[in-house]
Amino acid sequence: MKEDNILKEEIGLKRISIFIDGSNFYHSIKKILKENEIVNYQKLIDFLVEDRELVSVFYYIASLDINTDLEKYKKHEKFLKKLSEIPSLIIRFCNLKKIKVTSGRFIYVVKGDDVQLAQDLLLGAFDNLYDMAIIVSEDEDFVPVISTLKKRFNKEIINAYLRSSSSYKLRNICNFSIKLNKLVSKFIDKK
Repeated sequence: MKEDNILKEEIGLKRISIFIDGSNFYHSIKKILKENEIVNYQKLIDFLVEDRELVSVFYYIASLDINTDLEKYKKHEKFLKKLSEIPSLIIRFCNLKKIKVTSGRFIYVVKGDDVQLAQDLLLGAFDNLYDMAIIVSEDEDFVPVISTLKKRFNKEIINAYLRSSSSYKLRNICNFSIKLNKLVSKFIDKK
């Protein structure tokens, strides 16, 4: 044990920040989860961090519309409260846009999450708050900012994703990627 600590001091313990694209992750994980299962976000964070030093976790999400579905709204608020209790986790609230589709019904889309995530990545790199960033998303919109982080700030970037339809460009620009599909047992609890 003592030798391990000396080795960590000599080579330096990597400081890590995690950036979770909440809506993206939710829509991917709900296709995998069974009805009696839920994500344990503390376990997910611990799994991703391993033996590195956790600096921060950012979770990007929008609050639901209370007038659309009160029960769903209450459930979502309970989820957000539980998330807020995780040490080092910061919830970044984005906008929820209501869009009328051709059938006359409405869909809701989270807006501004990608921009906020990219901004936090850049500010953290600029202020040298982390050595490694893990982006939990399948969205290739992050490719330009990742390129900048690697070239200008020499940051190591990991992509953690669930879907087989995740962006090849995103996975390819990162230093490496983690397909979470077969690893969900490490961060799933029974209800």
